[in-house]
Amino acid sequence: MRLTHRHASYNVFAPTQLGKLSLIVQLDVCHMKHNYYYTLMLKTCVFFLIWLLLSESFDGMHVGMGIVVAFGVAWLNTERAAVRVSIHAWKMLVYLFWLMGRILQSGFHISRIILHPDLPIAPKMIRHQCELQDDPSVVLLGNSITLTPGTITVEVDARDLVVHTIDDSSADDVISRRIEQRIDGLFVARDVT
Repeated sequence: MRLTHRHASYNVFAPTQLGKLSLIVQLDVCHMKHNYYYTLMLKTCVFFLIWLLLSESFDGMHVGMGIVVAFGVAWLNTERAAVRVSIHAWKMLVYLFWLMGRILQSGFHISRIILHPDLPIAPKMIRHQCELQDDPSVVLLGNSITLTPGTITVEVDARDLVVHTIDDSSADDVISRRIEQRIDGLFVARDVT
């Protein structure tokens, strides 16, 4: 009997030995590796072509650096993990509109600070321990903080974020966990079986 899955196929045999029934499940690793390496090489080629188009330099150093960078980006972006998440599309759409509003509001706030004659800034670093449980949510939180004018995510270590803020008002969304509450529930882990 042959079972198939999106990334692998399984051969299942049921031989009997000495009156015992034993199942042997053989994972077709070769097929999985081929699919992974094919995707990796395809992405590397695409990223390398983009590199060549954008750099417009064809000397050895730029071409060599382009191959290394293209491979690195492709390797980081080629799926290897068995855990995947689903995105609640409507919740994500609502979140993105809310985030755009916060970006505009923060942009006007930063413009006021810049145009003020006294330049009333009070920069500080905040260590924020988020309560989000899955990695995609933490990544979205860090990126959302960085996209909002006046704040930058400097470091992410598991669930701890170090955020630079330009003043107390800019730090409010992070400290009050307003962004974090909006992100919670956007991603749901799904089973890969």
